[in-house]
Amino acid sequence: MTQQFPPSSSYISGFGNECASEDPRCPGALPEGQNNPQVCPYNLYAEQLSGSAFTCPRSTNKRSWLYRILPSVCHKPFEFIDQGHITHNWDEVNPDPNQLRWKPFEIPKASQKKVDFVNGLHTLCGAGDIRSNNGLAIHLFTAALSFMLVPQKGKLLIYTEFGKMLVQPNEICVIQRGMRFSIDVFEETRGYILEVYGVHFELPDLGPIGANGLANPRDFLIPVAWYEDRQVPGGYTVINKHQGKLFAARQDVSPFNVVAWHGNYTPYKYNLENFMVINSVAFDHADPSIFTVLTAKSVRPGVAIADFVIFPPRWGVADKTFRPPYYHRNCMSEFMGLIKGRYEAKQGGFLPGGGSLHSPMTPHGPDADCFEKASKVKLAPERIADGTMAFMFESSLNMAVTKWGLKTSNCLDENYYKCWEPLKSHFTPNSRNPAETN
Repeated sequence: MTQQFPPSSSYISGFGNECASEDPRCPGALPEGQNNPQVCPYNLYAEQLSGSAFTCPRSTNKRSWLYRILPSVCHKPFEFIDQGHITHNWDEVNPDPNQLRWKPFEIPKASQKKVDFVNGLHTLCGAGDIRSNNGLAIHLFTAALSFMLVPQKGKLLIYTEFGKMLVQPNEICVIQRGMRFSIDVFEETRGYILEVYGVHFELPDLGPIGANGLANPRDFLIPVAWYEDRQVPGGYTVINKHQGKLFAARQDVSPFNVVAWHGNYTPYKYNLENFMVINSVAFDHADPSIFTVLTAKSVRPGVAIADFVIFPPRWGVADKTFRPPYYHRNCMSEFMGLIKGRYEAKQGGFLPGGGSLHSPMTPHGPDADCFEKASKVKLAPERIADGTMAFMFESSLNMAVTKWGLKTSNCLDENYYKCWEPLKSHFTPNSRNPAETN
């Protein structure tokens, strides 16, 4: 396939909007005034893709109508295929409550066995039950469910039933459950995937922040309709993930034969540079929830199956404050990754393409070098994290690490705990004011 990058104008702007699009090669492909006419324009087939139960409240009801050359039911039977390193078995190895950090995950070389997105997927950790639609999994991809894809190295051209998206490092994209897609890569490629079961990503509520701030809805981009009507030798292979297992089916027609569509259940992408950062301007820290881009809510108010949080470039101006992240024990699981740059709380060891996991109530915080410097530095307004983009997948679920994550990957940093060993006591029992002992 000849790669044709979608121009910047080939997107619809807005998060969760009711949108409509038709390929300009077939003007008027969308039916007028109804969803399912007896005969569709251009003799297309009408097919609904439901992302929620029919009876969900209107505010949470997700569905789109697709008008396609042949319906997606036209395929041979699905057959079980090898899972590779994809798993949803959270009992492969004993749980590990320690602070865990991974060195950058290896990218296969071009001279090695060809790795596509499917056989380049590796499950690192997760929790919950995919059959009951409650839980999440974190995967790494090298070369790939509702899931979020966070490329760290290499751009991705993503074909979907709704159109094409070009996604580059420092952007994210969300492919929603049931949507068929294909990914072209152009160089060594690596990144992170957050898969959530049974729920959808939403913009977080802003509360007293007001109407504006954080990730603004207008900055989310939805592809415009684009179809292909062609056959290839041997046909197309559609890989389906069902109850955590992979299955493949052959079909003659391209999965991307949608000429027009309308609805609010779509894939989308977002550039992290557009995030409007909010921070403390007086003293102390606001909690890192102020950096939430998207959330996948649980049934408990204020508690998420998964939050996607970033730590972008920003100003630090808090007075009389230890400005790096504080020492912490959290009831949530925190998986962190680094897209680029150097993370402020750990200048060494936490590298782009790697990651860390701090399980519920596992202590974590700045390393010794960061603590000593931040405790003594003269406070003045300063830029933080320029050239850096770190992120966190935070979950209320207690995530288990897979055998691949702990052993087979050979990327686990066995010396991570040593970054805190140089911390020493500064306790001054006879002086409440530390300045008096200097």
